[in-house]
Amino acid sequence: MTAPAVSISEQDTDALGGDDSILMRQRRDHARLDAMMNRYHADLPPGELDGLWLDIVQLVFSHAFAEETVLWPLLRRVSPDGETLTRQVEEEHQAINELIARIEHSPDDPRRAEWIQQAFALIREDIRDEEDELLPRLRTAFDDRKLRRIGAAWEAVRATAPTRPHPGVPRRPPGNALRGVPLSVFDRLRDLAPGSGPAARRASLAVAGALAAGGAAVLAVRAARRHR
Repeated sequence: MTAPAVSISEQDTDALGGDDSILMRQRRDHARLDAMMNRYHADLPPGELDGLWLDIVQLVFSHAFAEETVLWPLLRRVSPDGETLTRQVEEEHQAINELIARIEHSPDDPRRAEWIQQAFALIREDIRDEEDELLPRLRTAFDDRKLRRIGAAWEAVRATAPTRPHPGVPRRPPGNALRGVPLSVFDRLRDLAPGSGPAARRASLAVAGALAAGGAAVLAVRAARRHR
């Protein structure tokens, strides 16, 4: 693919529509993912390494679900090659989904470390495709104010999206929201550590967030329609 504009990784905050624009929100998530994947190679205790892996998984899937719900439908509407570009990224997301599902279901498999490195390579490829190819087209299509509105809708969905791999969930709305929102409740309860104290407080927040997922999905659909 040939980039239509400068990668968002090479532009400053003002050029990308401000700190709250969808482009800056995406770039921050990508940078956080990259830092966590780099840290995974450090000599960490097993318990800490497991916690870091869970953090990576949670961010990967909530981030991708919000992209597929909010961003890629918009890109298909405003870009002549949006269908081709988003289909490629959706295929990357599906490959990541299937690979991480295999890792999660086979904790004692001797190939686990190899699979994790394959997952990291796919995630980094996906980040580059998005920052170099897809997201610059949103910068071309929308002004700063609209980029901030899209960012708010994306953030609402990301904050309440599924956090675990679900290869059977469709990659496009409305199917992804219909199948993914109920799974978000299940995922976020699974993410909580048992016990009381801080974990119990997190439980109440997680349940509230999961119940808000349906409203977030509706918000995303309405936001996308406003930008037609």
